[in-house]
Formats: sequence, structure tokens, C-alpha cells
Amino acid sequence: MNFSSSLITVKELNDNLSHQNLIILDCTIDKVGQSLQNEKLELIPNSRFFDLEGKFSDHTVNLPHTLVNEKTFSDEAQNLGINQDSIIVCYDRWGVYSSPRVWWMFKTMGYNNVYVLDGGLPSWIENNFETNSIYFQSTKKGDFTADFQEDWFADIQVMLNSINDRNKTIIDARSEGRFNGTSPEPRQGLRSGHIPNSKNLFFENVLDGTTLKSKTELKSIFEKLTNSTNENIFTCGSGITASILAFASTIAGFDNIKVYDGSWSEWGADENLPIE
Repeated sequence: MNFSSSLITVKELNDNLSHQNLIILDCTIDKVGQSLQNEKLELIPNSRFFDLEGKFSDHTVNLPHTLVNEKTFSDEAQNLGINQDSIIVCYDRWGVYSSPRVWWMFKTMGYNNVYVLDGGLPSWIENNFETNSIYFQSTKKGDFTADFQEDWFADIQVMLNSINDRNKTIIDARSEGRFNGTSPEPRQGLRSGHIPNSKNLFFENVLDGTTLKSKTELKSIFEKLTNSTNENIFTCGSGITASILAFASTIAGFDNIKVYDGSWSEWGADENLPIE
């Protein structure tokens, strides 16, 4: 079974809950200044916890959420019981926030049968579908094997090579104030401003509350920023909301994408890198 779009509805998921290859991942992390840790834990049945900030982040570098290497990703995915033939559905308890980041991580690790649940847990609850409060623990190790795809990934050198390339569009998901340097950065020690020649699209502008805007609306948004032939490189504060834009752009038909993994947490901290 394959869903027809990378973005699936709660009804589509509910209709396929019994599929033997289905893996449901709760990809929730805290937002800046907001947490769900003290909230009652409600989950879609059979959810497995994807530890985005712990096991699936590289803690050898002083940056948040940095993508781990192939072996670590493979090992941790196998520990979740994920196989090469799994159908992976990512969701979060905010709506659409950190789930696109995990979608991008699997794509970057060479896995295509991965989807994002539109509206996440709030939409699931709104439709009166069943919930529980216990994570599913796999007793059997999976056979997932990562295969890193550099076409999905941007680092400092990629960014430096892209700044003056007219065939590439850099799009920053931070707020207008942070992009323009008129609002403070939430992380200490970072300069204010943005990567030269980048454009600004606040990630909330592709959302309609807890769900993604329609394909038609998204297409209209991205047409004003880029064109169908350009490679689009997304950045933000730490790589999370950049992934929301990256995912939204693929839904809109602009699917030549990269995410700058280090984002402003890396760029803004390096005095040798140019800013505007």
C-alpha cells in the first residue's frame, strides 16, 4: 500500500491502521518557549516515539537537531522496528510542526515510503478517532538501512556556493523580524540578519491553523518566491521549520529541495560568514 500524496489525511490513516507494514511515529518536540511535557499524553494507537532531539540528533556538535550519520540513523530506526518495506507515517502533537523534519530526515537517508499526517494529533482528535496514552515498544529489530542522499542536504559550503547562483533560491522560514534583524534571536550568541540573497517566508504562512494550506494556496505562495526549475534551499533557526517549508514546497510541486541542516544556529554564530 502506498498513499497517493506525501501528505495524508487522518481518515486515510484511520482506514489503514491495521496494515501490517504501517509504522506510526510521534515526532513531537517542544517549540521555542512552548512545551507539551506537562500535558496529558494522547497518542494515535500504536505510535512509536521518534526521539528527534535525543537519539536522532548528533550531540557531538554544538548545534540543535543536527542530523546523525547513516549508521546511527540505521541503528535507531531498526530499534524502532522499522523495516525496508515499512510504510512510515509521521505526526506531531502540535499539528504540523516537527513531523516534516522527520519526513525530510527519512528522505535524506534514502527512504521514500514516508508520509506526513495533515493536522497531526489535533485533527485526529477532532475526528473522534481513538487515542491511547502508551507508546508501542517494538520487540523485534527492523532491517532498515540508511543510504544518505546528498541532494536533500545542505551544509555551509553548499550555502556559500548557492548565495550568488541564480539557479538556486534560498528561503528562510524565520519570522520577518528575525530575518530583518529587528527582533532578537531566541538563542544567545547569534548575530541578527539573514544569509545574503535569501528570501523570507515565515513558516506559519504555509499553515492554516494546525493543517497545511491547500495545494493551490501553496503553489501561489511559492510561485512568488521561486520557479519550477530552481533548486530551493530552506533554512530557519535550527532546521525544524525549514523542513515545514521544504515539505510544503514539494506538495506545491516545487520538489527540487534541500534543507540547510545547521541553519541560523550555525550561520549566525560564525563571524566569518556573510550576513545581510
